[in-house]
Amino acid sequence: MEKATFGAGCFWGVEETFRKVPGVTETAVGYMGGTLDSPTYEDVCTDETGHAEVVEVTYDPEDVSYEQLLKIFWGLHDPTTLNRQGPDIGTQYRSGVYYHNKEQQEKATSLKTKLDTSGHFKHPIVTEIEPAKTFWRAEEYHQKYFQRRGLPSCHIPQPID
Repeated sequence: MEKATFGAGCFWGVEETFRKVPGVTETAVGYMGGTLDSPTYEDVCTDETGHAEVVEVTYDPEDVSYEQLLKIFWGLHDPTTLNRQGPDIGTQYRSGVYYHNKEQQEKATSLKTKLDTSGHFKHPIVTEIEPAKTFWRAEEYHQKYFQRRGLPSCHIPQPID
């Protein structure tokens, strides 16, 4: 099993999208990249801790490739808006790929460059590609938020070729 970590706005819908991908064995929502240890949702929402809302994805690379996960990631949000996804505004909603090894870094950078030059998006991609740091698991009520409430996801993934 391998891990991938993505930030694409509110983590509820991002988790729900990845949770349904064949080959993904586990998902968890949490916070990454800030200056405060053990942040709470309330801390992160102040927009003062530097954390991003992220989803940590555990997957079997024999069933789903990292490249496939990247394509899902870039297709489920607008990676051209800085610190914002739809009505959600703040640094915690930034677009980010947080890599766990050199291979993930290279694949994320390569696909970002390809998408940026392809004209797929009307504006430049602002997604940060950074090494994964400490993953602070979010409060339990955030985990599998849509599944627990029997609600559909708020994301409608767009295909990325």
